Amino acid sequence: MTPQQTAQFHALMTAQLAELEHALSAANTNAGTVMLDQSSVGRLSRMDAMQQQAMASSQLAALQRRRTQLHAALKRLEGGTFGICCQCGEEIALLRLEGDPGTPFCADCQAGRE
Repeated sequence: MTPQQTAQFHALMTAQLAELEHALSAANTNAGTVMLDQSSVGRLSRMDAMQQQAMASSQLAALQRRRTQLHAALKRLEGGTFGICCQCGEEIALLRLEGDPGTPFCADCQAGRE
């Protein structure tokens, strides 16, 4: 990988992390405990609020996993192993990295893990 490509991937991942931090702050707000006055809110409204809270919690977990994945990719970039499959040691296709710079595996190894 050329120094120019390394710099581009660093900028891309840094930008994605900034977007994630913004999304995480919004998701934290939505995933909070549902507090409803049961005397004035019906059963279906409570169930809807609880379902929305559960979906927000799921989204929050997915965003946190993505943040962890991008931080790990940045560490690999700084350590000189970015673009190398963490399982087989082969190079990860550039198109795959452009689509998801946080991916730690080549397409073959990822397919085998799924």
